[in-house]
Amino acid sequence: MSTETIERTSTVRKIAPRYRVLLHNDDYNSMEYVVQSLMEVVNSVTQPQAVDIMMAAHNDGCALVITCVQEHAEFYSEGLNSKGLISTIEPED
Repeated sequence: MSTETIERTSTVRKIAPRYRVLLHNDDYNSMEYVVQSLMEVVNSVTQPQAVDIMMAAHNDGCALVITCVQEHAEFYSEGLNSKGLISTIEPED
């Protein structure tokens, strides 16, 4: 009789760290332009959400646009910056 040993390897999936995309207030772009740019760059943002984000940045100096994995956060931030807006990313925690 032979004894067969079955080894199982398990894959542990780590959750990718998440990053915040921040929009900073500026005195150069119109409110309408900021709202339109937010909707173009981050296609999941609706017009009411874009208005809320723009107003938060205007009133508080900075607003959260979206929280996502680093690669997407960099893409969104670069897209906003390319439209003349001021955007940065930071780790969620």
